Amino acid sequence: MQSSMAAGLGRGLKIVVPVIFGYLPVGFAYGVLAEKSGLCLFNAVAMSVMVYAGSAQLIGTGLIAGGAGAAALIFTTFVVNLRHLLMSAALAPRLAAWKKWQVALFAAELTDETFALHSLRLTADTPKAETFAINLFAQAAWVLGSLAGFLAGGQMTQIRPIGLDYALPAMFIALLAPQVMKPLYLAMAVCAAALSVTLVLLGFGRAHVIIATIVCATCGAGFEAWINRRSS
Repeated sequence: MQSSMAAGLGRGLKIVVPVIFGYLPVGFAYGVLAEKSGLCLFNAVAMSVMVYAGSAQLIGTGLIAGGAGAAALIFTTFVVNLRHLLMSAALAPRLAAWKKWQVALFAAELTDETFALHSLRLTADTPKAETFAINLFAQAAWVLGSLAGFLAGGQMTQIRPIGLDYALPAMFIALLAPQVMKPLYLAMAVCAAALSVTLVLLGFGRAHVIIATIVCATCGAGFEAWINRRSS
């Protein structure tokens, strides 16, 4: 039993390594921002443990620094993380046989990046130790990066020259590449990126990611179904 769990943890760590290399610098950038915004060490790290949402934490830290109230923080976090509705809907059928507490624990550590990994590998027969290892090691990297960034924040005046802001896009590109298994999937990714940028320029704010995902994924799935019907 212990050997199988250790093997699952090892496989999970191997799978999640690209996410770890992305989370460490981005978490570091968040930690620096949290220190510059006046958060104490406990609150900054506790946010990475309990909230564990990069974009929401970065935005929330800015709101806290600006004196925003609890209602504004809660509403902003809710809007920013609406994309989790899409991710949970995609993975829910694969977790149908899990116990409720296991699903809750899995969902608490689900992020955009770990979703990309789970969507490629998660089935009803996937070892749970491997699945939880992916989430656990990813969050550990985020918390460690946050702690290191906060501790180093007092020694840094600017983080932009270091180029940490490129770590997250680079990580998403690395996670997208294995999923582009057909020309249609590549077309969907390109169209979603183009539509997302267009919506930003039109002033849609954070909703651009959700809208672009829904529109392009729906069109791509419909087109694929139409091709399959014609070929059958």
